[in-house]
Amino acid sequence: MSFRLLAVDLDGTLVDAAGAVHAPDREAIAALALKGIPTTIITGRLFSGTRHIASDVGTHGAVACVDGCHLVEVASGADLLHGSIVAESAAALRDLLERHRVTTFVFANDQILYDDEGAPHLPYVRTWSLDHVRTERVTVHPHWEHARGITAVVSLGTERAIRELELDLGRALGQAVYTAAFPVRRLQKLGTWALVARAAGYSKGTALVWLARHHGVSPEEVVAVGDWFNDIPMFAAAGRSFVMAQAPEDVKQAATDRLDADSSTGGGIAEAALRAGLL
Repeated sequence: MSFRLLAVDLDGTLVDAAGAVHAPDREAIAALALKGIPTTIITGRLFSGTRHIASDVGTHGAVACVDGCHLVEVASGADLLHGSIVAESAAALRDLLERHRVTTFVFANDQILYDDEGAPHLPYVRTWSLDHVRTERVTVHPHWEHARGITAVVSLGTERAIRELELDLGRALGQAVYTAAFPVRRLQKLGTWALVARAAGYSKGTALVWLARHHGVSPEEVVAVGDWFNDIPMFAAAGRSFVMAQAPEDVKQAATDRLDADSSTGGGIAEAALRAGLL
């Protein structure tokens, strides 16, 4: 198979813990561009937390943010696709968040909304957007009634609180909203869990398929590189997939290839490009 497009995750893959691009990977992306092979980004971040990195590595075309819910052209900032929680679904989500009273961040209009309760935990989501807006209460804000809706919410709490919220969301919203609950590794407080809720029907896999068509190639002609559970749908859609060395075992099993490079050393993009025959 001759591959014609490279799709990469950001955190834990292209950038280090400080958000800087690893030098070998920057060089590999530049070398691919000279060969006419574009690199796109598929990330959980909002566009405001993605655009500067994309521009830094020379990616000016379409990228996918919020796990495929928001596709944007980097150069112009123009929306290409946007899936959000709107109208009755947004109202139901807000009511449940009010009832459960868990710490919540709201992703909307390319911003992260947070309140006094979320302020101590802002470092957990800070890199996902460069635009953080402090408000009196995240469930009381004009974004909830906006036609564009809510792109996603991230809630933090004990495992029991998060599981109960997830169950209630399933009962109230059914197939309208996708949810994922998981323990948080990056917070100092042990036992903290997170819940991500966003519009259903979108994933890094659907994003890869869309971006492949946008570039005039088939998904089988795409090489994907990632490191986390949300990258699994991207791995399934790509012709060949590479997983970073620090990834959980379940994520590694979903990829076609395992990399020697990890997020601390960097070089995973360069290694994947070489092993896939792109360079």
